[in-house]
Amino acid sequence: MVESNPQSSIGSRFGKPSVMDSIRHAVTRTALSIAEYVVPVLRTSKFRETGVITPGEFIAAGDFLVHHCPTWQWAVGDKPIKTYLLPDKQFLVTRNVPCYKRVRQVDNHNEELEKIIDDEEIGGDWVDTHHYASQSATFTRTEPAVVQKPTSNIGDHDGILQTRTYDMYITYDMYYQTPRMWLCGYDEHRRLLTENQMYEDFSQDHAKKTVTMEQHPHLSGPPMPSIHPCRQAEVMRKLIDTVAEGGAELDVHQYLMIFLKFVQAVIPTIEYDYTRSFSMS
Repeated sequence: MVESNPQSSIGSRFGKPSVMDSIRHAVTRTALSIAEYVVPVLRTSKFRETGVITPGEFIAAGDFLVHHCPTWQWAVGDKPIKTYLLPDKQFLVTRNVPCYKRVRQVDNHNEELEKIIDDEEIGGDWVDTHHYASQSATFTRTEPAVVQKPTSNIGDHDGILQTRTYDMYITYDMYYQTPRMWLCGYDEHRRLLTENQMYEDFSQDHAKKTVTMEQHPHLSGPPMPSIHPCRQAEVMRKLIDTVAEGGAELDVHQYLMIFLKFVQAVIPTIEYDYTRSFSMS
């Protein structure tokens, strides 16, 4: 499946960033673009030692995700392919993922169902929202989600729930050697959301910190929101140790399943994850 950036046909509709944000993003983009040419492709697995994965392990984890969650599919972009990935498996995409509410409407998380993965060494705020909800570590095959508009009384405009949808992408980040999430949001009429509108659907603890506007590595067009992967490998390494302490083993092909659980902390109202809960105990 060949993808194109839906934003490219109408130009950028995102808000104007600050001067400092522009400088920081420019430096980051330059560093990452250079890294693709100077950082050697990881060939030997270091998953258990450091939490990073090779391009081959990313593909294996992607195949596992597609098999168990067929809403996700492999795709190819309109930019030159990355030679360290298979030509027909450049990144993963899922479309029309429902987002019924804004984050401010559901800021009532049940702390008993959360486990903060945080320590002085990592300093992150990743959350396994189902840690205490289930002891199951199995996954079930799911059917594509059907997006339905909630009903409301005619004329009651204040009570109408505006259903948004998101296209979501998972790429392999060559610099961090981990998966990376990208998002593109639409309103109920399938019109592109502005940057500020999309930030309404991101956790305010992560907005413009963990989530930043970046250039998609496979799709042309203006930047889109991306969840920064800078501490992801450290969190995964901690998880590997935690699972091992419980007498179990975390396999690399499960990486993206666990990754999708983590990013729920950042985008809690985007209903993309239809797998069974994964327990770290």
